[in-house]
This record gives sequence, C-alpha cells and structure tokens, in this order.
Amino acid sequence: MATDNPPGLDYRQLGLICGIEIHQQLDTACKLFCGCPTAHREVEDSNFEFFRYLRPSRSELGEIDRAALEEVLVSRKFHYKCYDTTCLVEADEEPPSQINLEALEISLVIARLLSMQIVDEVCTMRKMVIDGSNTSGFQRTAYIGSKGKIQTSQGTVGIDILCLEEEAARIIEDRGDSLVYSLDRLGIPLVEIGTAPDIISPAHAREVASYLGMILRSTGRVKRGLGTIRQDVNVSIKGGARVEIKGVQALNLVDKIVELEALRQHGLLQIKEELIRRGAAVDDTVFDVTSLFSRTDSKVLARSIKKGGVVLACRLAGFAGLVGREVQPGRRLGSEMSDRAKRAGVGGIFHSDELPAYGVTAAEVESVRVQLQAGKEYAVIMVTGPEDRARKAMDAVLVRAREAMELVPEETRRALPDGCSEYMRPLPGSARMYPETDVPSVAINEQTLEGLELPELFRARSERFGRDYGLNSELARVMAASPNYQLFEEIVSHIQLSPSIAVRALETIPIELARDGVDISALSDNHFKDALGLVAEGRIAKEGLAELFRALAERPDRSAADAAAASGLAGVDEVEVAKIVQAIVADKMDLVRSKGERAAAPLMGLVMKELRGKADGALVSAILKKEINNILSE
Repeated sequence: MATDNPPGLDYRQLGLICGIEIHQQLDTACKLFCGCPTAHREVEDSNFEFFRYLRPSRSELGEIDRAALEEVLVSRKFHYKCYDTTCLVEADEEPPSQINLEALEISLVIARLLSMQIVDEVCTMRKMVIDGSNTSGFQRTAYIGSKGKIQTSQGTVGIDILCLEEEAARIIEDRGDSLVYSLDRLGIPLVEIGTAPDIISPAHAREVASYLGMILRSTGRVKRGLGTIRQDVNVSIKGGARVEIKGVQALNLVDKIVELEALRQHGLLQIKEELIRRGAAVDDTVFDVTSLFSRTDSKVLARSIKKGGVVLACRLAGFAGLVGREVQPGRRLGSEMSDRAKRAGVGGIFHSDELPAYGVTAAEVESVRVQLQAGKEYAVIMVTGPEDRARKAMDAVLVRAREAMELVPEETRRALPDGCSEYMRPLPGSARMYPETDVPSVAINEQTLEGLELPELFRARSERFGRDYGLNSELARVMAASPNYQLFEEIVSHIQLSPSIAVRALETIPIELARDGVDISALSDNHFKDALGLVAEGRIAKEGLAELFRALAERPDRSAADAAAASGLAGVDEVEVAKIVQAIVADKMDLVRSKGERAAAPLMGLVMKELRGKADGALVSAILKKEINNILSE
C-alpha cells in the first residue's frame, strides 16, 4: 500500500530533535577490569564453555527496569565461549580488578579534546543488561565528564556525557531458545560519548558523527576495523517520542537512519490521526481459530499446528487498510506489530491487509472474519506458535495497537542495513543503574589533567600538511589520518623528493601489494626511507617502487640498494629510454598514423611495461610525445 508520507521532509517544521552516542573501543593492552589481552579470537580456538540463565534484579529503590522485564518475556539460555586469553572476571566468577589506568588516561584525553568538565573522582556503576551480552547481568560503566562542546557548520553542539565502560560479549549464534556468545570481546575498554539534542538535520547528524570519529582517531589510541566503533542515534519529532536506534556501524548510514526515523514517526502520527477520525477501538478478546486451518495450504500454519501449536486471532475496529500502511520503505504498521510478536518467540504475524497470501486463502480469511464477527472495517491479526508464546505475542500486538491510537512509543530500535529500523525493547529507565561496590574509585586532580599529552587533531594536521608540504586536500587527509604520518614527516624533512611520492610509497603501494597477496608486514621504516632515498638520488625511478617493495618484502634482510640491483631496477638514462621509445613507436607506426596524438596513451603503457619501472614516467612521456609529433609532421 502506498505511503501518505511526503518524499521530502522539512525537519525544522517537523520539530526534529536528534542526538548521537558514539561507542569506540580503546586500543589498550589489557581489558578494563582484568589483565586479559584485548585480542580478537576465532571461535574455533575456544577451550571452555559454560551457560547461564539471567533474571532482572531490583534497583536500590526497589524498582525493576522496564527494558529488563521485557528481556525475560521469553526465557533463554546463554552459552559462553571462553579462551586461554579470558579469565574468571569475564565469567563473573571472580571480582573485577581496579579500573585500567591506561584506558582511564585515554578517556581523559578524549574528554579534554571535547572541552568537557571532568569529574574529581571516577566511580564505577552497574548498568543492568540481561540480554546475555554480559555474563553478570550488568555492564560496568564509569562517568568521566560532561558539558563539553564541538563546533559544526550548524553551530555549537554540546557533548553531554562521556563514560568509560566495558564492551559487551560478541554474539556468534542465535539458536532461538538460546544464544551463543564469545567472551573475547567482553571487557575491552570502551568510551561512550553522548551529544546534546542539538542536531537539526540528517546531514548535520552525519557531520557530527564524522567529527567525533576524527577526534577519536586523532588520539592514535583507539581500535580500528569493523565492529570497533558504532553509533546510536536518538531521534524525535514534534508530537512523536524519543527513540534510540542502536548499532549504526557505517558513518554513511547515520543521515539515512535519522531521515527514515523522522519519516516513521511522521507516518505513525498520520495513522494515529486517521484512527481517531475513524473512532477506532482495540478489542482485547483473543480468539482460538486453530480449527479453521486444519486443512490449510499455508506451510507456516500447517507446520505450527502439526507441532501442537495454535492459531490465535484478534480484531481491531477501524484499523482496516492502516495495518498495511508504509511508515518506512518496506515497513508498515504491521511490521511494528510483528516486531513485538517476535519478542515473545513467534515468527511474526498475519494481518488482513496483506491476506490472502502465504498459502492462506480468501475463504480462510472470510471464515476467520465470521468467527470474530469482524466486518470489512476491522483489521484481523493472527499469530501461531506454542500456546503460551502465541498468547504473549498476541498481548504484545494488542499493546502496540493501543499505542497506535495514542502515541509514538518510546523505544530502543535496531538499525537495519537499508537505514530502516526494527523494535528491540522499551527505552530503559533510571532503575537500570546502581553502584558497583567491587571497584574502588579513582581520584582525578589537576596534576593528573596537566600531565595529559593531547594529540594534534587530524583536521589540523591535514591543513598543516597541505600548507607545509603542498599536498592536495585528498593526499593531505590520507596522510594525516595514517599511522605513518610521523615517518612521512621524517622522510620529507631529510630526503629531497616530492611529498606526493612519499604519500604513494607509504599509503598506496603497500595496499596494492597486500591485495596481490604480498606480506608487507616485513617492511620496516628503514626500508621505506632507503627506497625513497634511491629515488631522490636518481638511482631508481619512482615507478619502480612497487617492484622494489615487493622484493624487500620477500627478502627483508637485504638493503634497498641490493634489492634494486637484484631486481634489475637500476635507472635507465635518457639515451636508452629514447632508443626503447623509438623502437616501440616504429613497431606501432600504423597506430600512430590512425590515432595521432591519442596514440600516446596505449604506447605509454607498452613503453613502461618494457622499462619495468626503470625510468621516470614524466621523462618517458616527454620523449614519446616528441617521437609521435616527429612522425605526424612528416
């Protein structure tokens, strides 16, 4: 069914409010509360396994967090894979050690870079998490600072909070009734940075996320690679509600997430208005319609019934046509109801806006309507599964239906690869936090803060590289963000050659060689310096660097000069280059006469292939053009 939502949204008119949370793993030697390394492990290396069941506990005020309550809607068994690099702290069989001081120092540096007010004493708290991602049923987190700020194209964006916390366990398998986690990631130090709700558009959200990522990478002390950084996005619009979308892995998805969440809330508000106009109502009566599907062709229903499951149905007055209305691309109000049902352990829902389909016939739909006494203005929802799960699922559907008539629900949602999102759980409340009594606090004084060494930000370094070394903006950006930036500065300070050649040698060529299967880990700083020294002296051409690095990677014990000689990379003088060019041009005379000056490109490839990096490309190009012009002028 087509959406009523406009293709473009005026975010200011919508009253968009947005904030971002960045979660970044720190590159420390040890985990946050034990001496285990922060190394990633393969599941096949696991040498021990145990399982647990987790239950929510009450806060100091006797309250149970609403998100934790929903986590136990379906009882699940949690399996944990252990390694020779994990210990009893990860298994929650031993008290944690003092907080990792290296991780604390890094978090303080980040807080200073964000102009934050840092606490006088770092105290650790417990945050209830019973989805199995932590063996203890809680995550340890320490409040570091608040009231920071960054400058953006749309003005100042506040940084409300920075916390130092332990990373969750890595989920590796969902078995339905049980989940399997790997403990190699659990306990890796992690900083969480939360902005104020000062973000005014999807593009602004992406800019802020990019800037915060730049600051984190500028420290040179954060982990890199897939899964080491993720963004959570908080979005609301006027009349809507705060919704947290978790697990945005890619920076280029942040703006899409914000855009589609604003679209979703806008669509839900339109549905709400239409339901009110129709005088819609939710009937809490749940009907068992299993007998109507005893001979169904629906494989899903037939399989469930065969296993002893039931088919339950409910009726929603005034909802006809709205359950199937799109609120995000490919997702409807029915998808929202289905998400809730899945949390109870069923596969989803069937609804009358999409039936007949999935093997359910028009006659079967009509028979259900008759039993429910549901006319055409009613939407009919069905679920199937074991009776206890089916009833919990139907209760969840009815809750979501009532919400549709009243409000946009506050909730936590999971980011999907296309920028849409799906329901995870209600937003947590204050009842999930309570003090950690096993970890001593750490005092932070002025001497500690004054002793912090603040790094040069990538943005400032990039501008300096462009200004001081004449690099274009792209090369300056690449080199500024590289771990080799100090080696680059040392090379261009002591070796007389173009800085752009140094960038290619340090950044581009190693990547190309690695793609070809060359083990570049053996290349040292001295290899790069010596090789570029040969280029500066004219002993090899810059075009020969790739071949030289390949030779050095295979035999790192050799000097750059010896490797160049063994590879035949000694420079060819201008006379020899001219002879080679003349021979190739003479052999391709027909090409020159037919294509004219355009023959230079294919001939250049042939000449460089013949020279194998022994001559400078600019010299070869000049001689080649001269020879072509000589022929054309005859």
